[in-house]
Amino acid sequence: MWLRQDSLLSFYEAIFMIKATNIQKSYGDLKVLKGVDLEIQKGEVVSIVGASGAGKTTLLQILGTLDTPSNKGESTLFINDTDINQLNDKNLARFRNEHIGFIFQFHQLLPEFTALENVCIPAFIKGTAKSEAEKRAKELLDFLGLSDRYDHKPNALSGGEQQRVAVARSLMNSPAVVFADEPSGNLDSESADNLHKLFFKLRDEFGQTFVLVTHNLELANMADRKLTMVDGLIVSKN
Repeated sequence: MWLRQDSLLSFYEAIFMIKATNIQKSYGDLKVLKGVDLEIQKGEVVSIVGASGAGKTTLLQILGTLDTPSNKGESTLFINDTDINQLNDKNLARFRNEHIGFIFQFHQLLPEFTALENVCIPAFIKGTAKSEAEKRAKELLDFLGLSDRYDHKPNALSGGEQQRVAVARSLMNSPAVVFADEPSGNLDSESADNLHKLFFKLRDEFGQTFVLVTHNLELANMADRKLTMVDGLIVSKN
């Protein structure tokens, strides 16, 4: 029995958090991405691995809407059932704030603000009331074992604590998908292991989709799927 085209589209929208086709990126004559096709299901934890220069971070930045393909008119990117290429700058910024979370290798916390204040920032950008934002931030910090660190500034936190604050910040607006670029690359082995386990606990607890760029093979192999990039292309989707 054949599915109607609109029924088939609805079927794929129900399954996939991210669907991208023919993603290309060039910087002058340097072709970094050479036509990447990608599908990531809702609730998946997916790792992206490959040698330095393979295009991993560039792909992550495009999937996370921080950058655009060089061939925007010939590529597609759907995130959480939204056609990213059809959004203007204002709507794209709103979508990013409300639907996407980011975790970077270096925590990128603002040094003049406390842990609680740093976590609240995405909610304040969204326009959430202070009382509601602080309540949500405390719930996240409590969940991450930081209930006694609300008022500590980043320089008073350990590396692992700083990264967990960054994780809490990424979850502040209950994003559908979280992108992480070498999230444990700046941590000691124990803190890194704890962070890796945390991603799966968060997925199970809150249902987020995680896309992780990493050189850490332990983390990469823990993922539901490991995508291997070589020379601007995904060559393996195990």
